[in-house]
Amino acid sequence: MAKKSRRYRENLESLDLSRTYSLDEAVGALKGLRPAKFDETVEVVARLGVDPRKSDQMVRGAVSLPHGLGKTIRVVAFAEGDAADACKEAGAVEVGGEDLAKKIEGGWTDFDLVIAHPSMMRFVGKLGRTLGPKGLMPSPKSGTVAPDVAKAVADFVAGKVDFRVDSAGNVHVPVGKASFSADKLTENASALLDYIVSLRPATAKGIYIQNLSISTSMSPGLRVAYSY
Repeated sequence: MAKKSRRYRENLESLDLSRTYSLDEAVGALKGLRPAKFDETVEVVARLGVDPRKSDQMVRGAVSLPHGLGKTIRVVAFAEGDAADACKEAGAVEVGGEDLAKKIEGGWTDFDLVIAHPSMMRFVGKLGRTLGPKGLMPSPKSGTVAPDVAKAVADFVAGKVDFRVDSAGNVHVPVGKASFSADKLTENASALLDYIVSLRPATAKGIYIQNLSISTSMSPGLRVAYSY
């Protein structure tokens, strides 16, 4: 096992990992930690009471956080004509159709998100083996397949975040940077959690959010109590 840094050990000593925090308290505790040499990402992890093997319990969506993510999201867009020009103006790093699909098939993956106009799925559909394993395949449910593709690009560039439950029933979602104020982090996390609750499948029984934690890139997770 790799030896933990002095900063990590000091931060660990300042936290009480045996307790369950309110969201405000957890964010405050993270803000009180000795910072890393880079601006760490703050992430929420929720264990959901769903069975991802069942299609009607696959929780997936996209939510616009009130204060964005504090990072530049590299978006590529499948669009043509005026829509392609609008996507470029909205901040897409690359826009195209069949040419863009071939570029991605050739191994280019220098982007964080793929957005497509419905008419362009004839090209995107062939990229399942490339985009699927990376969680980058566009989907209407996540808002990454949209008729107003330029607006979708603008929303995600501005801080809209896409997520889906993994095979173990967990969602891992960034909610900002450690440099954000405590209020902004709390508001972003609250907006995310409210949205996750709104996605509860009708077939999911029992406790929906079973476990919840929040952490920075370099900190342990703090257990959070959340009422809904």
